[in-house]
Amino acid sequence: MQTIKSVLLVVFYSLLLVHCTSSSNEKPTVYMVGDSTVKNGQGDGAGGLWGWGDFIGQFLDSTKVNVENHALGGTSSRTFQDLGLWDSVHRKLNKGDYVLIQFGHNDDGPINDDFRARGTIKGIGNESEEIDNILTGKHEIVHSYGWYIQKVVTEAKEKGAIPVVLSPIPRNKWNEGKVPLNNASYGLWAKQIAQEEQVTFIDLNTKMAQKMDSIGETDITGTYFYEHDHTHTSAKGAVMAAEVIIEALKQSSNSLADFILGKPLVKLPKKRNLFLVGDSTMADNGDENAVGWGVPFPIHFDTTRIHIINKARGGSSSRTFMYEGLWDSVLKQMQPKDFVLLQFGHNDAGNIAKAKYRGSLKGIGDELQEVVRPDSTLETVHTFGWYMKKYIRDAKAKGAVPIVLSLTVRNEWPSGIVEQRTDSYIKWAREAAKVENAIFLDISDSLAVKYGELGKEKVNAFFPKDHTHTGAKGAAFNARIIAQSLRNCSTCGLREFILPIKD
Repeated sequence: MQTIKSVLLVVFYSLLLVHCTSSSNEKPTVYMVGDSTVKNGQGDGAGGLWGWGDFIGQFLDSTKVNVENHALGGTSSRTFQDLGLWDSVHRKLNKGDYVLIQFGHNDDGPINDDFRARGTIKGIGNESEEIDNILTGKHEIVHSYGWYIQKVVTEAKEKGAIPVVLSPIPRNKWNEGKVPLNNASYGLWAKQIAQEEQVTFIDLNTKMAQKMDSIGETDITGTYFYEHDHTHTSAKGAVMAAEVIIEALKQSSNSLADFILGKPLVKLPKKRNLFLVGDSTMADNGDENAVGWGVPFPIHFDTTRIHIINKARGGSSSRTFMYEGLWDSVLKQMQPKDFVLLQFGHNDAGNIAKAKYRGSLKGIGDELQEVVRPDSTLETVHTFGWYMKKYIRDAKAKGAVPIVLSLTVRNEWPSGIVEQRTDSYIKWAREAAKVENAIFLDISDSLAVKYGELGKEKVNAFFPKDHTHTGAKGAAFNARIIAQSLRNCSTCGLREFILPIKD
């Protein structure tokens, strides 16, 4: 019996030792609580918007510390707690964990309405207001911004966690070349609570605004923030905010600084590729009087998230682009989830068996013709539709999204109406796309309608060289119409990458 007791005691103390060793080896966790500037949406960059909490983990040693971003867009210091989001973090907190706290952007809203009801009383006092919440139908006592921040701080400290209070990031609004600060409102109140509770305060608002000032409004907008959104950052803007926080932690006495990497390799989200495949009406031809619409096309896109690669070649047909190996070079670069715009037809009506050897057979069928080229090699020529279908299948096989565009219209006005090739290349492009279950956009029709609204005299200025090729002005016009058509296309998948287009 004594032997059994001894064995049990040994087992007990062994398990206790294992438990203690395990606990002491557990990595601390850095929790983030805040609004959409800390985590936008699902934290996947939808719409190109990111929070700094999505990137700060890349600056920390993941072998020594965990990172969890619990921020939720649309919340204020009040609603984050009312929704139980702080409770879910609080329950998980252990001694030695960290809590980065940033609220303020949404605290300035109405205290009681039927839309969001998320506002807080200004300041850090103990004032309160009793309401019957119109939105939730609940009776509620609303406190000051500082009251809610202090509650998070004190409850974190009670669990042995280490709170860090941050002022809200600045908005991309400018006044006489400077970014206005909130150091007399939410930035000040956040600082006052941090001082009262004797916890680390990071003046993210001031420090990031100073960095923005040094870069300048022109370079900030469109790279770190978007023109249509002055509050939420792009990936680069989120990284900038994270860098400011990291630098401030390094200069503080906060132990979180011990986990900062010496040389972090910060990775931005991988860009998607958009390939342009077509002829001179799309290509960069090196001729000011023959500018393809693909040249000004990138100005309509968020090029921080998508890379536009213009592979169009002047003089190409659906046949020659493939025969000359140009398509193979596109396929070598193509990655899953990339996009490719396919537009041919202007040169496919050329000679099949002589001269430039770029004509294709009419239609979308499987007819073929053997052609002996000048170097005595034999080429099998297919229909226009056969080539288009192959492009589509090849792109899909790479996991990319092919989008077929009809050819651009020429500056020809029989009977006073812009001529379109609705009975040939437009028709065949549409049919090829349908057979292969690909997206088709009738760009020809979109352009013809807009040309008709402008009138022949104004459109003539778009075509300084001939009736097919546009100059810079015409190329810009065409690019805008095509970008707008893609933005209006709910199935193309490009809408989120295209910037709002002004008429």
